[in-house]
Amino acid sequence: MKEFIQRNRSKEEVNMMSPLTWAYVGDAVYELSVRTHLVNQMQSKPHKLHIESIKYVKAKAQADLLAGLQEELTEEEKDIVRRGRNTESHHTAKNASVEEYMYATAFESLIGYLYLTKQDERLEKILNRCIEIKQEVC
Repeated sequence: MKEFIQRNRSKEEVNMMSPLTWAYVGDAVYELSVRTHLVNQMQSKPHKLHIESIKYVKAKAQADLLAGLQEELTEEEKDIVRRGRNTESHHTAKNASVEEYMYATAFESLIGYLYLTKQDERLEKILNRCIEIKQEVC
């Protein structure tokens, strides 16, 4: 699988990317993380898994997770979040406020940035923390 998933860009190259590109990747990484978690935790049909996953991946949930992570982020990560939040997107979520959508984009930007810069241990720690935060709320 390592040949298939190549992250061969330098940190400098990743820093030059748009935060929306980070968010594009982060959306997929986070969704896969949530789906894997749910499959490992539940014996359910795909439709039930999908319904459960929505609780984690909808814009409001991501914005809430980011709020819960704020105190645990490094200064560099806070800067990445700021860049993601302030990036102008021409899309809006159908079931979220503009503010929630901006913070969800910031969350996805952070996840994508960590993934693209190969900060795998930190990414795993944050993704696990997200699961913990979500379970504390439910």
